[in-house]
Amino acid sequence: MPTRTPSALWAQQFRRTPESKTSLQHQIREMLVASILDGQLPPETALPSSRELSEQLGVARNTVVLAYQMLVEEGYLVSRERSGHFVNPEMLEGLHGVTVQPRVQQRVQQPDVVGPHGARLPAPPAWNARIVRPPSAQRNIVKPANWQNYAYPFIYGQFDQSLFPTNDWRECCLKALSIMEIRNWAPDLIERDDESLIQQIRTRVLPRRGVFAIPEEIIVTNGCQQALYLIADLLCGKNTTVGFENPGYPDARNIFINRNAQLLELPIDGEGIDPVHLRDSLARCDYVFVTPSHQCPTTATMPIARRQALLELAQQHDFVIIEDDYESENTFSGTPHPALKSLDTADRVIYVGSLSKTFAPGLRLGYVVGPQDLVRELRSLRRLMVRHPVAYIQRAFATFLALGHHDALLRRLAHAYKERARALMAALDTHLPEVRYVPIGGGASCWVEGPPWLDSARLADDAREAGILIEPGGVFFADEAEHSPWFRMGFSAIKLEKIEPGVRALAEVLRKQRPA
Repeated sequence: MPTRTPSALWAQQFRRTPESKTSLQHQIREMLVASILDGQLPPETALPSSRELSEQLGVARNTVVLAYQMLVEEGYLVSRERSGHFVNPEMLEGLHGVTVQPRVQQRVQQPDVVGPHGARLPAPPAWNARIVRPPSAQRNIVKPANWQNYAYPFIYGQFDQSLFPTNDWRECCLKALSIMEIRNWAPDLIERDDESLIQQIRTRVLPRRGVFAIPEEIIVTNGCQQALYLIADLLCGKNTTVGFENPGYPDARNIFINRNAQLLELPIDGEGIDPVHLRDSLARCDYVFVTPSHQCPTTATMPIARRQALLELAQQHDFVIIEDDYESENTFSGTPHPALKSLDTADRVIYVGSLSKTFAPGLRLGYVVGPQDLVRELRSLRRLMVRHPVAYIQRAFATFLALGHHDALLRRLAHAYKERARALMAALDTHLPEVRYVPIGGGASCWVEGPPWLDSARLADDAREAGILIEPGGVFFADEAEHSPWFRMGFSAIKLEKIEPGVRALAEVLRKQRPA
């Protein structure tokens, strides 16, 4: 016999949030589906009438009626004449293969806990002892999740919503949802990538960097991060030595360490690493990781002479270069620097690029260009992880590239970032003359060196209390303690008019820390 649900259940389940961007009808449907799938509404449970539920939730009756109708069409509910709506038992059996039982909240059991009647509960596994190298213990760049609530977010790697090409991206997404396009991306691609995206990368993206490749030499990844992880997992072991820029990209450092590679730190100057002076160190490497276009985090650009010298040493000492083309598209001149890969004639450069960093970091689209033998193995390895990046996103982005939206976006970003860079450097000159910075010629950040007495980690903490977000520089160095005066200021996510007052406010925080 059908059971009725207590009215109190709906008050608990339905939480109307003013900031929610979804409709009330959608929220009601989500609430009902979650209650059904969680087992709180068993099969054959009778739901309140539309009038009753609308009164309990404080919404219009028609909103509930439409939600019920949609759930009937989707098979979650059945409608019975003059009886109302009920949870459809056939739908649940089809979803789970068995009759759904209500979920029971599992109790977290601790060692040496005494249960009812004095019974001792079994101890759980000692996870701290089982996890060999806890990733959570790594030094990472930390950014508050609510960074948009801060008055002056000088952080890197986030986007400015006002610069996002909403209409252009929506157009491409809608095209990807056409009947003809769905047939292309809906099947499992297994190890393959969207052919149209590969074509756009090799004909529209790579030639701007002086790189030419055939489809078999390109693999799409979930951002540069996954690209580097795949490369490290495939090529590195405990006997592998990786030359690494110091300071350098923290996530890449963590990835190589996680794959048991031995890191050989390579010092940076105003033009990146100096291959001639580092000849002996480079000779000991199996791989060398570099960010030559805009070095992370200093933004230095490696000149052509150094790139050629690095390639010559790679040939002489038989090491391979992993080029992360970091911020290559963010140039104020509008013309990207030639990639190190463009000078490579011996397949000694593995090239890693991003499609989404300048567009929307949350899309997570990157790629690797390398020899066919390497790319084939990367595809097989990627299959074990995620098979392939979301095919729908690949197809939509291919359309975004093909229609010229990406090129137009890069031009707008170059103009906006150039203005912001000028404003930031002018504000630093005016309000913080005691600091030094690397002149900004591209990218979306500024590398700043404070006075010798400055503790940038403390500065970042105090600045955050004042509504200012900056990034302490210690995390970029192999030895964090020795480089505390350095910090990074991003300008991709902060409005132009906020830059000068933000730097002025930061100057006040910094001077409060000055030793007496």
